[in-house]
Amino acid sequence: MTETLDFVLGKSRRTLLAAAGTALMLAMPGAFAQDVTAPPAENGATNEIQQFCTNIADAARDQRYLLQRKDLETLQASVDERIATLEKRRAEYEDWLKRRNDFLKQAELGLVDIYKTMKPDAAAGKLEMVRPEIAAAIVMKLPARQSSLILSEMSDEKAAVLTNIISSASDPNTSKEPS
Repeated sequence: MTETLDFVLGKSRRTLLAAAGTALMLAMPGAFAQDVTAPPAENGATNEIQQFCTNIADAARDQRYLLQRKDLETLQASVDERIATLEKRRAEYEDWLKRRNDFLKQAELGLVDIYKTMKPDAAAGKLEMVRPEIAAAIVMKLPARQSSLILSEMSDEKAAVLTNIISSASDPNTSKEPS
């Protein structure tokens, strides 16, 4: 029984020491205790704002995408309109260019026929007054016999210029495009 009594007394002592330690800790404010206070009002508002923003983020993103899509569709419509205008202008230009080229071919053929019927000395005098490129084109389209007679009637300088232009036109290393 003494063992039981010692056991109970030992247990009581431990309990008593634990209670005294707890009382001592409670008596010392802030020594071992953590300062747990309510969050400041600003932090609560911040949490509410953050929660609100999180809740509407998907809706805001969707709205941004819709606005961006509208802008892109507007830009696409504008680009399509400009492309249509450019295509229309290109078609007009191609038509004008075709009519111009047809006219130049007719005029060129008529001009070559005119020089074909002229006497070589008269044709040489007239071709000396024309731009060298045009004169060279006409001389190239005339029969070789008539071209040689016209070139022999021209001044040496003009004949040399025309000959250089004609030889450049037949050079395979020269670009076909004038640009």
